[in-house]
Amino acid sequence: MSLSSTTTTCTSLLQELQILWDEIGEGYNERDKMLLELEQECLDIYNKKVERTRKHRAELQRSLAESEAEIASIVSALGEQVSFSRKEGSLKEQISSVKPVLEELLMKKDMRWREISEIVMQIAEISSNIAGNDCPVSSGLEIDGSDLTKRKLDELRAHLQDLRNEKAVRLEKVNSYISAVHELSEILSFDFSKALSNVHKSLTGASKSISNDTLARLAELVESLKKEKHQRLLKLQGLGRTMEELWNLMETPMDERRSFGNLSILLSVQADDTLGKGCLGLDIVREAEDEVKRLNALKSSKMKELVLKRHYELEEICREVHMDGNSDAARQSLIDLIDSGDADLSDILATLDAQIENAKEEAISRKEILDKVDKLKHAKDEEKWLDDYEKDENRFSAVRGAHKNLKRAEKARSLISKIPAMIDGLTTKVKAWEKERGVLFLCDMHPLLQTLEEEMVLRAQREEEKRQFREQKRLQGQLATEKEAKYGSKSAKKKPLGQSLNTDNVTKTPVGRRIGTTPGPSGGKGFRDSGRGNAVIPLNYVALQKDD
Repeated sequence: MSLSSTTTTCTSLLQELQILWDEIGEGYNERDKMLLELEQECLDIYNKKVERTRKHRAELQRSLAESEAEIASIVSALGEQVSFSRKEGSLKEQISSVKPVLEELLMKKDMRWREISEIVMQIAEISSNIAGNDCPVSSGLEIDGSDLTKRKLDELRAHLQDLRNEKAVRLEKVNSYISAVHELSEILSFDFSKALSNVHKSLTGASKSISNDTLARLAELVESLKKEKHQRLLKLQGLGRTMEELWNLMETPMDERRSFGNLSILLSVQADDTLGKGCLGLDIVREAEDEVKRLNALKSSKMKELVLKRHYELEEICREVHMDGNSDAARQSLIDLIDSGDADLSDILATLDAQIENAKEEAISRKEILDKVDKLKHAKDEEKWLDDYEKDENRFSAVRGAHKNLKRAEKARSLISKIPAMIDGLTTKVKAWEKERGVLFLCDMHPLLQTLEEEMVLRAQREEEKRQFREQKRLQGQLATEKEAKYGSKSAKKKPLGQSLNTDNVTKTPVGRRIGTTPGPSGGKGFRDSGRGNAVIPLNYVALQKDD
């Protein structure tokens, strides 16, 4: 539509508006006001259109600038010389001239990126193998998008070749260690595959781990197997000599000795000598040990049985009065001493009898104190139960067994109140016992007096925490009372609504409280917050709101 036709249309519409106003009888002031509003609305429409056009131009300028900046960035990243000049003309023409150049450079950048990414991935994979990571991690090898030059590509290729060479050297070391483990496994008769899997599960497959940790653990495994080989050889040689001494002592026939003939061969072998397959297996060692044990048992089985019975009796006495120390270790030491053959079993038995008598006397002197300890433990158990019970919000529910819990709680409170006195009395008893004997009273390997002192400290801390909690609750209650006295109780009944206005006129305050009609300050009717009793709102304002 042309400007002249638009003007004609506006003029005709204005004339028609004048006629309508004449028929209506609209005053001149109102007409002027409406004309001003029309002019303002037209001006606003023009302004909005101009503003949108300005924004569109800014977007085109920004798009052109971003394309040129991206071209410069790609050229810099690729390190290549690209001749480019922007075409003169409108913004759309300039953008059209830049777009093909940008697309071509993006294609070159993408090709270079993929080429570098492939090399970086291979570097990450080999580096992860060397580092011992299960998954490739390209830490420190992230692709720098600002450097995609040919020089960077050549550097990555050279780095990849160095890693491949290092991988080959490491793989050769791994295979050498595996061969050594296999040779030792045949001599020592153990599971070759399981030993390698314990180092790294990949060592039994085609793709073997070459990390520093794997190499170190393989070297440690080979060294430990060599030591084990030397120790087993020495052990078998010692067992062989002991066996021959016992055979000779008991004049064992040659037919019984023949099954251990291989041990006589090992007596003259050195650790570095070549050994036959399975000659140092654990089964061979166990057979030799069993034979030596059998020979020793022939002369000491009865005495050994009595000694162990006495030792068990001593353990039971000590356990009943909480004097038991490391009984398992003591029993094993006794067994080792008997099996060694270096001790006189009669002397050991006499020593155990004396220890049993001393343990019985000790148990009598400890009985009164231990009874009090048991009562204290029971009181503490009840205290813990009462704490859990009082935390249960449903403890007063009418469920089966509730009355039993109430009775138990009453008894527990009475018992708990006696705990400090129980601790004091027990402390006095322990101190008197220790003073009389000049030694500490140990209960389950811990000084009982120290345990009681720690218990007193913990109870004092808990009582202080409870006192602070009660004080805090008291202060909170006092503060709530002061607020209630100052502002009134929240539960106070609201004032009745006025009768001059029906419920349709009731509205809400900004805080969401119900509003009712109450007499105004001058006797007239107004509105105020029924919760606060202030902020008077005129009646005519509410009426206007309702009309709207």
